[in-house]
Amino acid sequence: MDALRAVLPADADMMVDQEGGRVARLRPPHWRAHPPAAALGRLFEAEPGAGLRAAWLTGALIGLDCRAAGFTVAAAPVLDLSIPGAHDVIGDRAFAGHPAAVARLGRAVANGLLAAGVLPVGKHAPGHGRARVDSHLSLPRVPEDDLQADFRPFALNGDLPWLMTAHIVYEALDPNAAATMSSSVIRDVIRGRFGFEGVLVTDDLAMKALSGAPADLAATALAAGCDIALYCRGDFEANEALLSTCPALTAEAQARLQAGRTRLAASRMALPAGPLADERARLLP
Repeated sequence: MDALRAVLPADADMMVDQEGGRVARLRPPHWRAHPPAAALGRLFEAEPGAGLRAAWLTGALIGLDCRAAGFTVAAAPVLDLSIPGAHDVIGDRAFAGHPAAVARLGRAVANGLLAAGVLPVGKHAPGHGRARVDSHLSLPRVPEDDLQADFRPFALNGDLPWLMTAHIVYEALDPNAAATMSSSVIRDVIRGRFGFEGVLVTDDLAMKALSGAPADLAATALAAGCDIALYCRGDFEANEALLSTCPALTAEAQARLQAGRTRLAASRMALPAGPLADERARLLP
């Protein structure tokens, strides 16, 4: 991390995919294990207060791990619904199937991350829960025209500092482009209906839901209204091509990044990791 910091701008953000459960880049034995979102949802269903507290504690503990490793942004929480019959690429990464429960638990995790000094990223807007195929492997198409339940957790968390887009075609919204590449989905739904004014980052452009040269995908996503293009394959030539052709951050994107950092500075607390971990263990034995 020090070597990366040495070649990056002093205020560069460093992001890691760290939800807990099966999506965790920081793992034992060097890092704590964290529960999947569904475990927090089950506790919330039985005891709402305990579930919300466990969600905040999980966000805080994930944040402390990330911050200690040098990261400033964590790609969590998942705000997608658990939908029966959908592909399990989301599965236990979703808190619940009820939009209000997902919204409240996602907010608690996000607040915990902020308290620990890490920016949360709500994902995958405008909702990945109905996908019937894995977007890591192929392009999902969602034919349903009533997506109000899917939208609600994002709308209720529209003031989060960052959101991540979904590589999914929503036929009722834009039958010709995945949300990541759709100016109408970004403008009318994510910025419009959700009222989201923060940093909008793509899901990983290396996923097989999308086809084409990474640099071209990044240009399309940025032109559609995303602020940041994410490419995670570690392919040096593709990364070099993408970096050499991507435009600079827009003034709007820079302002959104700064607004997130300002909010983070106001939210960060001194948190004792050991007592927080002990409290969570009592709630989620």
